[in-house]
Amino acid sequence: MSLVTRCPGCETTFRVHAAQLSARGGRVRCGKCNRVFNGLVQIVEDEDATPSVGPSPQLALFDPSRLAEARKAAAAQSETAAQAPPSSATRRARRASTPSPDEAEFLAGPATRRRFVALWSLLSLLAVAVLAAQAIIHFRTDLILFLPQARAHLEIACEMLDCEVHLPRQPELIVIESSELRFDKERDEIIRLTALVRNRAAFPQEYPALELTLTDERDQPVVRRVLLPSDYLGAKDAQTKLPAGIAPGAEASISIELALQEIRAAGFRLYLFYPETASR
Repeated sequence: MSLVTRCPGCETTFRVHAAQLSARGGRVRCGKCNRVFNGLVQIVEDEDATPSVGPSPQLALFDPSRLAEARKAAAAQSETAAQAPPSSATRRARRASTPSPDEAEFLAGPATRRRFVALWSLLSLLAVAVLAAQAIIHFRTDLILFLPQARAHLEIACEMLDCEVHLPRQPELIVIESSELRFDKERDEIIRLTALVRNRAAFPQEYPALELTLTDERDQPVVRRVLLPSDYLGAKDAQTKLPAGIAPGAEASISIELALQEIRAAGFRLYLFYPETASR
């Protein structure tokens, strides 16, 4: 059913359909003066009245000339609204959209906390990595026993950190089975020390250092000398035996000649140790 509505601005009447009025809650635009009004309120009761000549409000949307005029009118309304002081509703909307300092701090808080947690997590991982590296370097000897293939990597690390990769040194697991000190029959100033050292550990160990103490008739020390593995093994054997150490459960024979240099000795004591564990 078609109805007739009248523009309150220019008094132009238009014929419209009920579906057109219900689409926008009854709001239509005048095709002559571009005024927007409620078509339901301006319904003309006399439906037989011949409407004034004027374009339909719906057709005005598709008329290029009318569309240009509508754009100009909308621009003028926008300029007027921009120049007019903001209403109380507008001010309330702006205050609602603009956070207060406390709200801004609250909103920025989660992002700051996330950055702090990320930084703290990164520093924690770095600290754990450093502690793990220190533990590996400190227990490098034990690590080699369980993971022999790691020795090459540990040697490279020790070159940079100025440390040493060596075989285990546990003096409580290595003992002197026998020892003997004899004078050379042909050379009175020369004595020969022989000893048998056994490794009781289940893993290879380094050759220990020996401390030889010569004593007099009252068993008092006369002279003391420390013999390193390179001393009693000799230069040739040291190159081949020192890297491998004393095998698990194996024995190592030691023989070395020493000059007395006019020292009179009636006895001796022999003690083995590792220089870095001598305090044990």
